[in-house]
Amino acid sequence: MVATVSIPEFEGFDWDEANAGKNWKKHRVTPGEAEQLFFNEPLVVAGDETHSKKEKRFRALGQSDDGRLLFAAFTVRRRRIRVIFVRDMNRKDRKVYRSP
Repeated sequence: MVATVSIPEFEGFDWDEANAGKNWKKHRVTPGEAEQLFFNEPLVVAGDETHSKKEKRFRALGQSDDGRLLFAAFTVRRRRIRVIFVRDMNRKDRKVYRSP
């Protein structure tokens, strides 16, 4: 079980072009598809204390509009979600996502 948290209030997304390109090249996830997971239910969000040295980071498990199960690491800067990376969920992620 993961201790879930709420996403801080946000007004949109802020994409680093290099990260967006890496996400597409390595995982075939577009920025638009990654953004969809933040608006579909269920959405499981947890803090990422291991990677929160300089700024607070989060992990999210969710799905695209087409039902693709995605894992995203992100931060919130100036009320905008900045996705650091996004990939398909692995088996462990899917187990957490589907647990009550």
